[in-house]
Amino acid sequence: MPSENMFETDTFQTTKGPLVITFIGHGSLMLKWNGMILHVDPFGRQADYGLLPKADIILLTHEHGDHMDMSVLNKIVSADTQMVYTRRCEQQAPGGIVMKNGDKKVIRDILVEAVPAYNLVHARENGEVFHPKGEGNGYVLTLGDLRVYIGGDTEDIPEMSELKDIDIAFLPMNLPYTMTPEMTTRAALSFKPRILYPYHYGRTTTSKLVKLLKPEKDIEVRIRKLG
Repeated sequence: MPSENMFETDTFQTTKGPLVITFIGHGSLMLKWNGMILHVDPFGRQADYGLLPKADIILLTHEHGDHMDMSVLNKIVSADTQMVYTRRCEQQAPGGIVMKNGDKKVIRDILVEAVPAYNLVHARENGEVFHPKGEGNGYVLTLGDLRVYIGGDTEDIPEMSELKDIDIAFLPMNLPYTMTPEMTTRAALSFKPRILYPYHYGRTTTSKLVKLLKPEKDIEVRIRKLG
């Protein structure tokens, strides 16, 4: 399992110092900002979390095991860690901060906004969608003057058009559970982030997304190892 310095990183400047995003893989990210460590949807298949820094904040988009890995949480939680998650996540790990779609909270100098994340199209054989409306969260984080959107497991839902001033966006392309490149393109065009990272993309071809968004000069698509 790779240690922290073996992952790709990108650094962005904010009014409160640099934001360093570490691309761990799948839906898992690590953010360093203003002296804090944020882990997003940590998943033990992607890294040995015993080698990574403890979390000041953990963001969980929903309760599925590849987004809420209980064995990993035990490795990165300290007495001071604040866990932010959904009601269903709370059933497995009580004591965190429950946020529902539409909630906003300032957590350790970060404005955290919980936004919808759900399926409209992709469903199981019985017709039940993989991610029902109202159960999962995406998150918008305001880090100084930088706004980061982490989509969670979602499709190109109408609520995305309400997102404003997004500098960095993470949109999932993990078929059959989330979006095709075409759906991801529609999602990006609905709110036009400055930088777009497809993430949690499994075996979906990222080059198709790059081609579809090439005419859109205001959106920079960056591909990192997030399959």
